[in-house]
Amino acid sequence: MIQSTFLNNRFFIVAATIIFLLVLGFAFPVAFAIGKVSVLVLLVVVTIDLLLLYRLNNGLTGSRVLADKLSNGDDNPVVLQLQNNYPFTVRLRLIDEVPFQFQLRNMDLRTVLERHKSKEITYYLRPVKRGEYQFGALNVFVSGILGLVSRRYRFAQDKTVPVYPSYLQMRKYELLAISDRLTELGIKKIRRIGQNREFEQVKEYVMGDDVRTLNWKATARRNSLMVNHYQDEKSQNVYSVIDKGRVMRMPFEGMSLVDYAINASLVISNIAILKEDKAGIITFHHKIGNMLPAGKTTAQMRNILEVLYNQRTNFKESDYELLYTQIRRHVNQRSLLLLYTNFETLAGLQRQMPYLQRIAKNHLLVVIFFENTELQEFLEKPAANTEEIYLKTVAQKFAFEKKQIVKELTRAGIHAVLTSPQNLTVNTINKYLELKARGFI
Repeated sequence: MIQSTFLNNRFFIVAATIIFLLVLGFAFPVAFAIGKVSVLVLLVVVTIDLLLLYRLNNGLTGSRVLADKLSNGDDNPVVLQLQNNYPFTVRLRLIDEVPFQFQLRNMDLRTVLERHKSKEITYYLRPVKRGEYQFGALNVFVSGILGLVSRRYRFAQDKTVPVYPSYLQMRKYELLAISDRLTELGIKKIRRIGQNREFEQVKEYVMGDDVRTLNWKATARRNSLMVNHYQDEKSQNVYSVIDKGRVMRMPFEGMSLVDYAINASLVISNIAILKEDKAGIITFHHKIGNMLPAGKTTAQMRNILEVLYNQRTNFKESDYELLYTQIRRHVNQRSLLLLYTNFETLAGLQRQMPYLQRIAKNHLLVVIFFENTELQEFLEKPAANTEEIYLKTVAQKFAFEKKQIVKELTRAGIHAVLTSPQNLTVNTINKYLELKARGFI
């Protein structure tokens, strides 16, 4: 712990007043005499203030408490714990040295702490990039009863904290999935129309069971209504395929589209494993990045988290032919492929369509791409002049092309999800559950 002393604004106000009196003393001798006395009084008062602040070696103790890793794109709590050991109330000014990535230049917190009391101050940090973040020291400036000087306590809280894909979002959906409450977050409840289910057991009929599953032989034998109980077919492969190319560089609320895709991939992988399917990861841009085979072991989610955390990209043009070759060689079982990418124009889709169709021949392919939210906001505003009318016409053309892309993919037998970045996770889960309910996987 490093300590030092600073003069407060109150001291400088008093000092400026005394200087004014001394200057005024050239014309009025009485003012000069008052000024000299004031200088002596100020020195005495400052000395008393210093003695009060330095009478204890550890008049204040403080620390910073935060998680061992931060969640990307989420508000992460940071707790500052303070303990006042002085026998009087103190005023505190806290300056926490947060990582430079946050670009916070107003991290200046103020509070009052009564004698022999403790307090916790919580603030939140929202990282928008994965990687390591370096926290510095916690600086606390303590002002005593008179408030003329401050004693600085500098608590060595240097700590390097990694920022991982959004594990907070993953936990939120995990708890809702376990308790079957996903509809609370906008997850649609899909009516089951497929027959891709496995027999599990024969049980007694209860209100709400499907009468079409009545087991008449068991009913006659037990002399009570019995029904066959089925469960979803398990152990299907679900791959999150993440395009790390140029088209995924576009930012939204500080985060790039590729980071939104990474966060959604973490959530859908966890949901798939909870549904007893197998989850895997494929990343690519101008070359293949990572290929994590689908699995559902206890260590699989930890492996997925580490793979997603370590994704780096230079945003070059993506090679879909290379992706097709990789999938053909290494994904032998028919799988659900959730391809996170972005197409701004129909021409951009048509360049990659041959490779997407080849992939879709052997697998269930879902292409997930993004709405241009800024374009949508611009279209919703009324045009004020001729120039804005022209710009809105161009914007409508681009928005129409997005819808055309969905139609082209559907026509080719490829499922498509057009979504805004903030709704990516919910819409991806909806699509997964829909395909599972309809018996496609």
